[in-house]
Amino acid sequence: MIQETTNTMTRLQTLQSSVTWYHVEFKAEILLDTYSGLLSEQSIILAMNSSFVDPLVQFESQLQIIELSFRKVFSMPSLSTVKAMGRTSEDTEDLENLYQNIFNIFEDTLLILVSKDFYKIQILKEMGTWMSEDSQYQQERAMMVITRVLIFASKRVKKYRSIDAPCLGLLAAELSLFCSHNDPEIIQQAMAGMNYVLYIALCQNSNVVKFRSSKPSEEGSNIKVMTSGVESLAKMTQGEKTKIAQSVGQILLPQLLTDFVWTLLKKLSSPNNKMAIEAASLLKLTLEFHAQKITRVSKIVEDIYEQLCGNPSPMMKSVMLHVISVLTRASPKKVIFQLMEFPVPADKTLLLLWQAASMESSVASEVLKTILLILKGKPGEIEETLGEKRRFSLDATNMMPVAASQALCTFLPVTSYEKVVVKLFPEFLMALLLQLSYCSHHLKNTARNRPLYVRDALKALLNCSGLEEVDKALEKKNFWDQFSQVMDHQYGIHLIAKTLSECNFPQFPVTLHYVYKIAVEGPRRSEDSIVTIIFFAELLNNFFKESLPEEFLVLFRNWINDSNPSVGKMSLQKIASMAPVFSEIESVCNLLLPVLDAFLTKEHTVIIRAMLTLRNILSKLDKKIYSTVCIRIASSYSPLMDHVNSGIQCMAIRHFGELLMDMNHYNWMLKHIVLGSLVPLILFLESKETRIVKACRYTLTICVTQLKWSTASLLKEETYNFESVVLDICNNLLSSYESYITDLISDTLGFLGSSRDFLKKGAIILVGYLGKSGEHLLLRDEIDIMIEVIERLTRVEDALIKELAEKTRKLFKEIANRMSSSTIKQTFRKWVKMFRTKKLKLIYDVASIRTLEGNEIEIIKDSLIESNLEKSEKPYRVTKENYFNESLYTV
Repeated sequence: MIQETTNTMTRLQTLQSSVTWYHVEFKAEILLDTYSGLLSEQSIILAMNSSFVDPLVQFESQLQIIELSFRKVFSMPSLSTVKAMGRTSEDTEDLENLYQNIFNIFEDTLLILVSKDFYKIQILKEMGTWMSEDSQYQQERAMMVITRVLIFASKRVKKYRSIDAPCLGLLAAELSLFCSHNDPEIIQQAMAGMNYVLYIALCQNSNVVKFRSSKPSEEGSNIKVMTSGVESLAKMTQGEKTKIAQSVGQILLPQLLTDFVWTLLKKLSSPNNKMAIEAASLLKLTLEFHAQKITRVSKIVEDIYEQLCGNPSPMMKSVMLHVISVLTRASPKKVIFQLMEFPVPADKTLLLLWQAASMESSVASEVLKTILLILKGKPGEIEETLGEKRRFSLDATNMMPVAASQALCTFLPVTSYEKVVVKLFPEFLMALLLQLSYCSHHLKNTARNRPLYVRDALKALLNCSGLEEVDKALEKKNFWDQFSQVMDHQYGIHLIAKTLSECNFPQFPVTLHYVYKIAVEGPRRSEDSIVTIIFFAELLNNFFKESLPEEFLVLFRNWINDSNPSVGKMSLQKIASMAPVFSEIESVCNLLLPVLDAFLTKEHTVIIRAMLTLRNILSKLDKKIYSTVCIRIASSYSPLMDHVNSGIQCMAIRHFGELLMDMNHYNWMLKHIVLGSLVPLILFLESKETRIVKACRYTLTICVTQLKWSTASLLKEETYNFESVVLDICNNLLSSYESYITDLISDTLGFLGSSRDFLKKGAIILVGYLGKSGEHLLLRDEIDIMIEVIERLTRVEDALIKELAEKTRKLFKEIANRMSSSTIKQTFRKWVKMFRTKKLKLIYDVASIRTLEGNEIEIIKDSLIESNLEKSEKPYRVTKENYFNESLYTV
């Protein structure tokens, strides 16, 4: 590099000594300044080229200096003007040499840069841009420099085939515009430059140069073949834009061709009207032949949108819209996705782009499928991709489905799209119903008008599908007007399905098949199931009034236990509404089992809905079929009779009673379940909630009636006494079903740990009576466990519970003392079975205890106690403590 700088300085000194400067000193001052400035700038550029500066920073700095040099060099006067400065032939020759050396230095600088780094051929592209900015530059000389550097670059490519030149597309675009220049000389140079640019690109495009060989012996012949090919290419492109466009598209790689198109697109906004027209013409031709090779389609569409927003001339607007149409034909998915990325609602510019995209009838199917894919998205969902954020996404959320709804209003009325939408009707219908749901849920607070896009899209879908009758019917029902209000989306879906059914829409078979398909495959989101269930069930309600195919039954059965409680409730609700249909199905029992499984869920509303659904089906079910599942159903109610949710508990108790009424002719089948359910039915007679008490009396009355006990009269409100009811039931158990007593004791012990006092009190009384009636059935170890559990309750704060527990503990102690061994117990049991005839009598008399507790009698007033405390004995107070101490069990 130092040697190159030294040679340049030597040339300057030689030239200065050979010129008689005093003759032309003033006139040649501009040339000398330019010459010396070029030498200085060249030194800086070359020094920078050999430094360790970052390549990108280095190139940008060099480009800035070269731009300054370019503007000085090519703004000089013409050669004829410079020659006129000389007074003699010698002066003229010196000036001409100086003039030519200025261009040579500029050209040498470029050649050195390109020889060191082929990437810097991009400077030629920048020169083309500077030339087009100002027609006063010596464009012919500049084009000659560009061509010479390209000739040098093409020779270099022959030696180094792997050289990368990413700017060839940009450079080709600049040169192609100069091929239509007014000056024939510039056209000739531009054509030559294009020739070498395409030659370099040809060497880089392995798909074109298929005849290349790796054998050195064949290398020379290959070069000759390529050279001859480029020569014929040069002849072929002269004066013909079509051939230029074809050649560029065939030879340039996709990314380079995209740069070519991109540059021409930018030129459409050029203030130079002639250049804009030439760019438009060449752009249309290139895309007409090679639009499928274009990459970065989304960025091109975005750029066109921005240019259209700048209010270009009508001619340029027409060209840009034509570009959108051609790109849509070549890459429909890319164009549509980008068009859906722009803000909603669509402005006038975006509507123009949609209309332009809809003009390509050949890709109507692909366009609609892309819109359909977008419609299946959920508005407001945060994008999870880690890539670059989409510029037009609002708050990083996905608003494309909203835009797609609005876009359908543009695409669907087009004739070519009407033919395609017939095949996609079910999919579009369901997608729009989902959008109705999403808009109602997620967008009503932020954009009240967005559901209107769904409305307009639905109307467009119906009208282009031959369902104008459905549209009018919905209008009569005031359905469309309700979109502007806060409409319940479930009601809207129901009404659409109902209206379609009423109008016997011809798409019913394909629609039902599609809905069934997505129901079987499962939607992507659990909330989608709700829409599917509503629509599907409504279609079935209207078209299957007497029977239902088995495969549909499977769907409802699966939906019952969906992970989303709302889906489960919706399915149960629809099953309840279709109970007459379901009850006629032979395999209805297969449906009842999942309903019973729903009793075990943690979601209370699902349990309630399952019980209501079950009753609806059972009320219409044949009794013979009913009897085959009644045991399983009755067993499912039992765990719910002491459920923590009072609503569930009350309903379970009452429905259990209704089940017994339904099965009164089969009560022998349920007798063991009735006996096993007595404990909660008895204990919750003392509940603080009136509805639970009423439900227990209702069901317990049915139970004792079917068991042929006389307890029913004791359950009436006017004669009701808890202990009397317990006593009567235990006596009946003792005489008829004593084998159940031990199990009932076990169930009762579980309630002793309850946090509710009424359950503790009731359980103490019940276990006392059960223990007394079944003492001959119990082992000593069982009695000891019962005593241990009861003793814990003797230490609670509630006085009544404490005293009841103490009395029960004494009762079990007495029973235990009468047992010496298990052998004796077994013998005693046999004898008791033979001779025991006595019934139990009241043990606790709780009513009397409560009366005494509430009316404690003071024998001596406090005033008398204070005045005669030392003269008399302590007063005697009748309390619950000494009452219990002085009372005994009576059996």
